[in-house]
Amino acid sequence: MTSTTITVLRTEFRLFTREPAALFWIVLFPPLLLGILGLIPDFREVDEVTGGSVISLYVSIMPLVAMLFAAIATMPTVVAAYREQRVLRRLSTTPARPRDLLLAQYVLHGVAALLGSVLAIVVAVVAFDVDLPENLAGFTLVMLLVLAASLAIGGLISGLAPTAKLATTLGTVLLFPLMFTAGLWLPVSAMPGLLADIVAWTPFGAAALALDATAQGDWPSVTHVLVVAAWAVVTGAVAARYFRWE
Repeated sequence: MTSTTITVLRTEFRLFTREPAALFWIVLFPPLLLGILGLIPDFREVDEVTGGSVISLYVSIMPLVAMLFAAIATMPTVVAAYREQRVLRRLSTTPARPRDLLLAQYVLHGVAALLGSVLAIVVAVVAFDVDLPENLAGFTLVMLLVLAASLAIGGLISGLAPTAKLATTLGTVLLFPLMFTAGLWLPVSAMPGLLADIVAWTPFGAAALALDATAQGDWPSVTHVLVVAAWAVVTGAVAARYFRWE
């Protein structure tokens, strides 16, 4: 990081910590939702065939929810508000470049998403006696990869939305379908034939399947990893290419 990037990051950190609503949805909502779901008795029962419970499936899903709220619902609105309020225009008169602000937003929202993910896993392990992912290294690697993909998608929205209202609308329109593909309402592994095949080509569907595999002690499918990586690289490149001050 350059000194300019660090300066921008420091400033954005101070502003970010003054947004309790954003911090709630990214950091506290995923573990809170997992805690509520864990109170349902049927969700805690261990299936004799699979050897797992429904709540154990959400150890792979809640990190994706944290990333969605960080990258899709929150970050684009922040950046678009800067653009609408001419903050970005004023920044353009300084040594800071567009990528400095974008990188700062990636770091802040990425760290917040990881914190929310870890808290959700801690709640599952401590409160509901869910085992940690058996392939913890693989689980961590997939988490970082899908985090990159989610932030890249958020960066693309941030670059295209001229106003905070439009960014919020775009984020909302994308948020619920992406939460579905992440398996929030129905685990991806339980989706029927054609639907499962389609969802597996989405970034969060592929990530959910990859995380499920690592949670069970396996390594993720190369196909699922490549799908997530392709989304990260392509959307990240487009976001960097088209992000502008105005």
